[in-house]
Amino acid sequence: MVLGKVSLTYLLERVEVRGNLRTRASVVKRYVPFREGQVFDVDDPELELSRYRLLGTGFFQKVSYSLRRGSKRGAVVLVVDVRERNTIVVNDVWIGLSATADREGEPRPLSAYTGIDAAETNLAGTGVTLGGAFAVAEDQLALRVRAFDPAFRGSQWMTHATLLYNLAREFYGTRDVRYDDPVGGASRVEDFAVVRYRRVGGSAGVGRDLSVSTQLFVDYRLEAVHAELPRAASHRRGARVEPLSYHLLPGASLLSALHVDLSHDTRDAPVLPTRGYLVQGALDVATTPLGSSYAYQRAQLRASRWWQAKSGQVLRLEAFGGAIAGDAPVFERFYVADLSDLLPDRVLELNTDRRPAPNFFGTDVGEVRFGEYAAKIQVEHRVPVYRGVRSVYGVDAFTALGVYAIAARRDLEEPPVGYSGLARIPVDLTFNLGLRIDTKAGGFVFALANPLGFVPVLRGRR
Repeated sequence: MVLGKVSLTYLLERVEVRGNLRTRASVVKRYVPFREGQVFDVDDPELELSRYRLLGTGFFQKVSYSLRRGSKRGAVVLVVDVRERNTIVVNDVWIGLSATADREGEPRPLSAYTGIDAAETNLAGTGVTLGGAFAVAEDQLALRVRAFDPAFRGSQWMTHATLLYNLAREFYGTRDVRYDDPVGGASRVEDFAVVRYRRVGGSAGVGRDLSVSTQLFVDYRLEAVHAELPRAASHRRGARVEPLSYHLLPGASLLSALHVDLSHDTRDAPVLPTRGYLVQGALDVATTPLGSSYAYQRAQLRASRWWQAKSGQVLRLEAFGGAIAGDAPVFERFYVADLSDLLPDRVLELNTDRRPAPNFFGTDVGEVRFGEYAAKIQVEHRVPVYRGVRSVYGVDAFTALGVYAIAARRDLEEPPVGYSGLARIPVDLTFNLGLRIDTKAGGFVFALANPLGFVPVLRGRR
């Protein structure tokens, strides 16, 4: 005879928080999905998921649960023990090299870009986040200010808002580019054309927990855009010379859009997870009834899974896919550097590099800079190097290898002349290696793929 597992249930008398020197107990209880007077099952999987959720706030270095006998038979007290960590955190620091152009348009081998994103994630122990970020690159500037309240006026609703300013440039074309610059007033022949534009605006929205590990957010976004476009421009696409498309309206325009974001997070840690899932889906809708000068829909899905071996090494599998319908502005389109680790990512939506992606497979991916379709699958392997309890909590060495694809509709309908067979599929290889570090000031990544992208032998074929 096989006996089933007997579940232990109790009456939850109260939730008690210990070790919270700065964080209010009500903030901790906000993330614990059990209330006084409920029947409490000690085997409820939400118990462990809520512990991961508390760790994911970034407020705590350690979270543990225990039970204590209540004031009457069959009642228990759920004790939440926390060890707080610094909540003034640096989310990102960007320091890198790129290839852009100087004011006169002459190619310059290397230029630098830098920036920082920092926040107080637990203002006065309330759980409210106030943060800001800036980035500077050659002739470019980006500023951000944001706020997030996980329990607006003590309710179950989350609210957040962001203000942004971007003075940006985009680079178009890859070979034999000829354009009439409205600033310089002369026809130029280079490897790229430059478009300058400005964005001012922001977004605001609300969110709600659908479960311990699932959250839904809905935002409204409004931006004023002003672009200075070349009077004319062409480039060589494959074997033909064709006009360039900028995906920006000349002069003043308006972007008005709704954004929906759904996420499911069961990771056991925010910076160096060893198990669990992170699934994120997003949908953007911009339409003329909302007053937008751009009408498009963009859907994205990203999923990651982590496994830990007995040796402590961690494997991560990540997949991404996205598609755009309509006429999205250039800064909303998928960009090849967001998929290839050998080029600098966009920093606060600034494009810091003019180079096309490496082309190891010799496909027409070398002709693609922006796309309406994108996909990527990547495997990452992490090896623990150090574990601590003070300023540095953990250091892992990582290596990653992946394959990505990016294409505009035209690349699929009319591939560039001069490519045949499998070379007409814009797909290529990407890889990375470096260190992932969890510290008292936040999580950091030191990666070598971007510098390696300047090594000629690793640039691939074009």
